[in-house]
Amino acid sequence: MRKIPLDKIRNIGIIAHIDAGKTTTSERVLFYTGKNYKIGEVHDGAATMDWMVQEQERGITITAAATTCKWKDITINLIDTPGHVDFTIEVERSLKVLDGAVVVFCGVGGVEPQSETVWRQADRYGVPRIAFVNKMDRTGSDFFAAIDQIHERLGANVAAIQLPVGKEGSFNGLIDLVDKKFIHYEEDLGKEFQVKDLLEEMNADFEKYRAILVEKVAEADDLIMEEYLHGRAVSNEALKLAIRRSVIANKFVPVLCGTAFKNKGVQMVLDAVKDYLPSPLDVPPVKGTNPDTGDFEEIKADDNSPFTALCFKVATDPFVGKIFFVRMYSGVLTAGTYIYNASKRERERVTKIVKLHANHQEMTDSIATGDIAALVGLKDTKTGDTLCMEKNPILVEAMRFPDPVIQQAIEPKSKDAQEKLGMAMHKLEDEDPSFRVTYNQETGQTLIAGMGQLHLEIIVDRILREFNVEATVGAPQVAYRETIRKSVSSVGKFISQSGGRGQYGHCVIEMGPQETPGTGITFEDKIKSGSIPREFIPAVKQGVIGAAKNGVLAGYPVTDVKVVLVDGSFHDVDSSELAFKMAGSIAFQEGMKKANPVLLEPIMDIEVVVPEEFMGQIIGDLSSRRAKIIALGQRLNLRTIRANVPLSEVFNYATVTRSLTQGRASYTMEPSFYSEVPAQVAEKVVSGSTNVNARKTF
Repeated sequence: MRKIPLDKIRNIGIIAHIDAGKTTTSERVLFYTGKNYKIGEVHDGAATMDWMVQEQERGITITAAATTCKWKDITINLIDTPGHVDFTIEVERSLKVLDGAVVVFCGVGGVEPQSETVWRQADRYGVPRIAFVNKMDRTGSDFFAAIDQIHERLGANVAAIQLPVGKEGSFNGLIDLVDKKFIHYEEDLGKEFQVKDLLEEMNADFEKYRAILVEKVAEADDLIMEEYLHGRAVSNEALKLAIRRSVIANKFVPVLCGTAFKNKGVQMVLDAVKDYLPSPLDVPPVKGTNPDTGDFEEIKADDNSPFTALCFKVATDPFVGKIFFVRMYSGVLTAGTYIYNASKRERERVTKIVKLHANHQEMTDSIATGDIAALVGLKDTKTGDTLCMEKNPILVEAMRFPDPVIQQAIEPKSKDAQEKLGMAMHKLEDEDPSFRVTYNQETGQTLIAGMGQLHLEIIVDRILREFNVEATVGAPQVAYRETIRKSVSSVGKFISQSGGRGQYGHCVIEMGPQETPGTGITFEDKIKSGSIPREFIPAVKQGVIGAAKNGVLAGYPVTDVKVVLVDGSFHDVDSSELAFKMAGSIAFQEGMKKANPVLLEPIMDIEVVVPEEFMGQIIGDLSSRRAKIIALGQRLNLRTIRANVPLSEVFNYATVTRSLTQGRASYTMEPSFYSEVPAQVAEKVVSGSTNVNARKTF
C-alpha cells in the first residue's frame, strides 16, 4: 500500500566540484528536515553522509550516500555524490536514476572543472536542475559572476530567483525575486529567520533582477512569453508555475544563493526542490527494450504497472553481505519475492528490503514506484542490471563506465594474503565498475587500475585496512590503450585433431578504426549465406572481445575498433562454440598485426589557478610536458591556465606546482580523451612494458 503520493516524491542528487560545499549543504538539509538532531561537520570528520573511514579522515566524499527525509509535504530521496573527479562514476550512476539535481557552486571559484563534468553528466541523462551558489560569506564571493559563468561556460539559460543581502562577512539575508520578500537571518544556526517586506533601498535591485528573471523564463515558457510580449505584469504564482515547467523541460535553471556552513539559504533550497524539481510523474517515461522481441517499450511510472527497477550500485555490508541499490521505475516489490534479472537472464530472490540513511538501514516490507532503496539476497546482480518480473521482461539502457587511466601492481606477502586479496578485489570490483583487476602471466603481478591516483590510494587503503591484506604496492603507471589506423580483412582458423572428436572453426572478419573515439570494440554480424551457423556467431564475438583485452604492441587493452563478421565455414561434426571462439580470437589478433597498430595514452584536462607573477613558470613547465594550452582566464586576482596534457607527464604534479609558485598555485585535473602516443615515446613504452604477454581477468 502506497504511503506517499507519487507527486510528493523528489528523487534528487547534490552534485558539485570538490570543495564547493556539497556535503555541508547535504548535512544542513538533514538537520533542517529533522533527519539529524545535530549538524555533522565535514572538517570534524562527523558528516553523516561521509560515513567511510577514508572519507572522515580526508574530509572528502568518496562514495555516493543515500537517505530519505521530509520537507513540508514532500519526501526527498537524497543522494550526496563525490566532488573529486576520481570518483565521477558515483555521480554518473546516481544521475542515471535521479529525477532532479541541486548543483552547488562555490561563490568564489564559480564554475570549476568538475562543475563542468557533472553538468555534462546531468545533460547526458536529461536531469532537470537548480543551482545553489554557496559560500557567499567568503572573501571574494561574487554571485553575479557565478551566474555569468554558468551561462557562458555551461551554456545554460539561467537567472537568479534570489539576491544576496550583504556581501562576504556581512551577508545576512536574501531577496526573494518570486514572492517579493526579504528573508533575514538573525542567529548563527540559521534555523530562525524572518520573512519581511522589502526595505525601501531594496526595491530598485528587485525591479531590475525581477525583470531579468521574467525575460529568461519567457524564453523558455510560451505562456509567460505571451504575457511578456503584451507588457502585462506576471503574477507571483504564474511565475512560479512557469519556472517549474521550464525547469522540468530542461529549458531553465533558477539560481539561489547562501552559505551552508553559516546556515543561511538552505531552507530556500529545500523550498525550490519542492516547487521546481520534478516528481517521478513529471519526467518522461523511462524507455526500455524487450529482450525477447527487441521492441522498444515505455515504462510507465505507475504502481499498477509490472515491477521494473534498475540496480545502480552494489555495496558490501558487514552484517548482511551485499546490498543492491535500486531505483523503482514501476510497480510494487515486496520482500520474499522472486524477480528476474533481465540483463543476466537469471531469477533472483529478494530476502529483505531496506531504506537507507548513509550506512544505517531500516527494514521495510515493500517499496513502490519512485522509491530508492536497497535489496538484500541477490546473487548474480551487478551495477547497471535491470530487475523485473519474468513474465514482463524489459531492459533499461545500461550505464557506460569509463576506462581506467592509471594502474599499479599489488603483491600479497603470503599464500593466506593471496586468498584475502582475491576476495577483497572481487568485492571491490562488484562495488566499483571503474575499478579493474588484471593478472600479468609473465611477471605474476596482479594489476589494479582506476580513474586516478587518489582513486587507487583509497582502493589500496581499503584492501590493507578493511580487508586486512598484507601486501606490497608498486608505483602508479599509466593505463595505455591500443588501436589501429587502417582497415584490413583477417582470417581466423582453428583446427585440432588431438584424438577423439576434432575441433573446427573458421571465420573471416573485416576490422577498421572507429569513426568516433571512445566507442570501444563493436561487433557486427553480416553472415547471410549460412556459412556459419547462427548458434556459433556469439562464440566468434566472445573470441574477438576476449582477444581485444590484450593488444599486440604491449599487451594493453584494444579500443575503438569496428569488427564485422563477413564469412567463414564449419564442419558438421567437429565445429563447436570453443572452436569458433578460438577462431574469432585468432582472426582479431592477426588482424591487429596487419592494421597499423598504435599506442594511445590518456590526455588530462588540467586547470591551474595561479598568481599572475608565476604564470610564465607554469606555462613553460606545462609546455615541457607536452601540454597544449587551450585557454587563459582570470578569477578575481588570480589567473587560470587550462590545458590538455598527457597523464604520464603529470604524476605528482602537486609537488611541481608548489615548487614553482611557493605553494600559491592549485590545480584540478580530469581524464578527457585518449590520443596517439608520439613515436619516440611509444617506442620507450613498448620496449619497457611488462605487459607483453596476455593478461586475463583476475
